[in-house]
Amino acid sequence: MANFSMGVTRRNNRKIGIMLSLILAGGTAMEAGTAHARLNGKKLFTSWVNMGKRRFPGTIVVLAFVGSQLVGCRQSANQSSDGAGLSKITLQADWYPQPEHGGFYNALVKGYYKEEGLDLSIQPGGPYVAVPQQVSAGAAQFGMGGSDQVLEAVADGQPLVAVAATLQRDPQGIMVRKESPIRAFPDLQGHAIAIKPGSTWFEYIVKRYQLNGVHEIPATFSVANFVKDPEYIQQAFATSEPFFARQAGIETRVLLTSEAGYNPYRVMFTTRDFLQQHPDVVAKFVRASLRGWRDYLSDPTTANAAIAKLNPALNQEWMQFTWQALRDGGFVAGDAPGGTQLGKMDPARWATMYQQLLELKVIEKPIEPASAYTLQFLQAK
Repeated sequence: MANFSMGVTRRNNRKIGIMLSLILAGGTAMEAGTAHARLNGKKLFTSWVNMGKRRFPGTIVVLAFVGSQLVGCRQSANQSSDGAGLSKITLQADWYPQPEHGGFYNALVKGYYKEEGLDLSIQPGGPYVAVPQQVSAGAAQFGMGGSDQVLEAVADGQPLVAVAATLQRDPQGIMVRKESPIRAFPDLQGHAIAIKPGSTWFEYIVKRYQLNGVHEIPATFSVANFVKDPEYIQQAFATSEPFFARQAGIETRVLLTSEAGYNPYRVMFTTRDFLQQHPDVVAKFVRASLRGWRDYLSDPTTANAAIAKLNPALNQEWMQFTWQALRDGGFVAGDAPGGTQLGKMDPARWATMYQQLLELKVIEKPIEPASAYTLQFLQAK
């Protein structure tokens, strides 16, 4: 029998996420489920896979919250300027600094934002940071997330709007060992799967393939259990977790949610109020960000060096693996030649995602899906 109360339980999980994020917006760090320590007053988040005398970093990585220009402090939702006349804005990341954010860091360290008159700070995320609520609460002017998250937030009354796509394809999926008999999503029937509670994409997988016998267990944001247990199955990003498994001598396969028809964009978004009051700032942010991503796909060296300083657990092998996966998998720029899809968003795809969320009853109050995004900053791209 399935371990789901798909309506009530998952909606409650989303509400818990909102509560946690509101605490975060007030400036309190959530450290539940993560080992923490202090080194010279700098907070570190750690999670390790222990393999005898060797240790491999898991998905939750060491992060030093240093006073660097790359790490943002809490900002008012109102645009402000520094002494040099630059508009100060904050981008709330959806995870700790990593190559999946490479285009943004590339634009930052190469000065593309400053060339546009922006003084940008990037605020790290994590497993207990709900980015839509951070942006809605005014802790940041821009956020990273999925188009499904934005649609859910808009349906819940949060005035968010996506302004460009960061990833054309979602690298989210389910990771199994290469030799596993699980070759497709229907094969998951009867198995236990480690998933972050409340994950909408997993609801879709369960419903589409009628996985009534699947057993959901909480994700640990690490590959420790995957390494120890040959039968272990877990959620993963195709651009990250397979690297750690390989470091432990284990080859993997990832069943991508996009292959099942659930394919949200990863997007950059803001509030509708900020968009209406500062369209020039939004245009500059989108322009600089896409320039950063375009260059990052050609040469990640500068951005990865900056990311590695912020996230000491990263190493060159890991970052090279992720960058190559992002580029070769068409996750950022899509499958079109010449990267012409970079940043683009298709209204038909937004409509499909909206319909999927309605059918899952994740969205209960009908909305106009076009209200969750704008194409005005992409027309000339």
